[in-house]
Amino acid sequence: MANVLSYAVETYLSDIYLILLCSIPFVIAFLIPVFAGFPTYVDAGAIFIRTASLFFNLNLFNTAVIAVALLFSLLFLSFAIVAINVVVKHSRTRTKVEREVIEGLEKYTSKVFIVLLLSTCIILLANALSYGNPYSSIITVFVGLAITPFLFYAPASIVIDGNKIIRAMKASAKFVARRFDYFALWLVIAIALLTLFDFVFIAIGGSVLSRYLMLIVNSLFILPFLVLLQSELYMKRFKLLGR
Repeated sequence: MANVLSYAVETYLSDIYLILLCSIPFVIAFLIPVFAGFPTYVDAGAIFIRTASLFFNLNLFNTAVIAVALLFSLLFLSFAIVAINVVVKHSRTRTKVEREVIEGLEKYTSKVFIVLLLSTCIILLANALSYGNPYSSIITVFVGLAITPFLFYAPASIVIDGNKIIRAMKASAKFVARRFDYFALWLVIAIALLTLFDFVFIAIGGSVLSRYLMLIVNSLFILPFLVLLQSELYMKRFKLLGR
């Protein structure tokens, strides 16, 4: 697993300018909910919707604003995820990134968008149906964990293998089951990075300022690296692939 980390760090550093360019949609995606006028809060470098608040004073206009903001956020997230996966694919297979972007970016983005939209709808539906239940949060978390294996490598499978959505989700679940240690490694690294930088920013700027500093750093640096690491882990399926 050490070589996967070294590949990820090497790709990240060698293509840092491309990665930063790809990271801009992450910033936009996270900022959209802030200005959309519905209840949100910032924590651990991400924007979260207060779903319980959405059940009060929800009218047609608010519903439309939420829906449009959510769709645009997912679209920008999809674009950024696809772009970073294209960079990894280019780096590991030595294909021309320019041709990849021109020929496949729109197609890949639409597929990843559907995957993210489907997962969001499932989680929101679970939260809405369990509203009022004392175990609502536990039910929502359980549903989120249940669908995670089908989603974790799906974007990488779509971009790297050119798979259709259902096949990509199946491939993702199979690879998570076969190499759960990779998933666990990614999770440990994600928690460590988010915790470390959150602690540093709280120490520097206090709890309020640190939230927004963490949001920017997470959008520009941490999340892109984690997406890149996902892609590198998925590339380990190809035993003969080398530098």
